[in-house]
Amino acid sequence: MKKLLKSLKSKFLLKFYGFTQNNKLLNSDCYINGICKFNGKEVFGENVNFNGCKIYGQGEVIFGDNFHSGKRLIILTSNHDYQGDSIPYNKNLIHKNVIIEDNVWIGMNVIILGGVTLGEGCIIQAGSVVSSSVPELAIVGGNPARKFKERDKNHYKELKDNRSFF
Repeated sequence: MKKLLKSLKSKFLLKFYGFTQNNKLLNSDCYINGICKFNGKEVFGENVNFNGCKIYGQGEVIFGDNFHSGKRLIILTSNHDYQGDSIPYNKNLIHKNVIIEDNVWIGMNVIILGGVTLGEGCIIQAGSVVSSSVPELAIVGGNPARKFKERDKNHYKELKDNRSFF
């Protein structure tokens, strides 16, 4: 019964909160634990977990395997052209993709801007604004997000090799 209710909840959220036929669901291993709004240009890996996410714009967003987000994740894939023929910007929009590699954990209230790649195993601290790409295993935070620590490579590799995924 619990499994059935979870399935119905997921189908309800998929239907009424932004998933479209254009989404490329690679598998059924996608968990949504909050209201999500997608743009229809997402690619999902295995074991992706959302606790509330809104994607704005027309750029593609790729979520790798074992992705986890905190509440209120915002991803902006389009921006106004401020170098156009009018001030403060013109009517043209610039679309940029976002790539989130495997085993990434994003904290609560994070904003990710278009053109960013989040490297494998990185962690984004709550409240961060990510405006540039993050290297693998980096731990970043702030506005703009800056690297302040790195995960232990040997420990990460051991967990990954043992398939110790949450």
